[in-house]
Amino acid sequence: MKLDHVSYACGPEGLVATSERIADTLGLEFVKGGVHPRFGTRNVIFPLKNHQYLEVVEVLEHPASLKAPFGQAVRARSEEGGGWMGWVVSVDDLAPFEERLGRESVPGNRRFPDGRELTWRQIGINGLIADPQLPYIIRWDEETADLHPSQAIEGQQGEITGLALAGNRPRVLEWLGDPAVSPAAGLNVEYSAPSGTPGLMSVTFETPKGSVTL
Repeated sequence: MKLDHVSYACGPEGLVATSERIADTLGLEFVKGGVHPRFGTRNVIFPLKNHQYLEVVEVLEHPASLKAPFGQAVRARSEEGGGWMGWVVSVDDLAPFEERLGRESVPGNRRFPDGRELTWRQIGINGLIADPQLPYIIRWDEETADLHPSQAIEGQQGEITGLALAGNRPRVLEWLGDPAVSPAAGLNVEYSAPSGTPGLMSVTFETPKGSVTL
């Protein structure tokens, strides 16, 4: 169990302008991610060290975005002006989460221009919508592991070093099944306003420009 990526919903300026603004702030390069046909969204990727990445995501005017919880979550955050939508934890086995939440994980996919396809399963978006301090959970399919978004650029220069959450650490760890080791181990994770509106407030990166909090 480890931190896999963080998701930022684009604002009214759109995906490209939002991504360019973030790239200028961080001094990092991004690449086009592609369309998530099951969710009615598309993204760009900032590949990072430690098999992690920053995703900037945009909802599409597509029927899937009205039905899929992920599309609904992106739309809601973008309509609020955009910003941090959540953080994502990767695991090797989703079965304990499916059993505890009482539902199956859902498949996701993204097809590359050369025909290759990245596939995964995820669960917990409804939890994030109801309580935005909570991460959702993803399991990448082994057959396409070499297509993990963190590998889209060689020699990644950025690194996630900290998270600031409005929320409650015991609640987050309970959601994750009280793991012996936090998925954010090694990061500076700050929890504040446990009785306020929950959510991911900011992410700190080590970049070519130094330490930058977005």
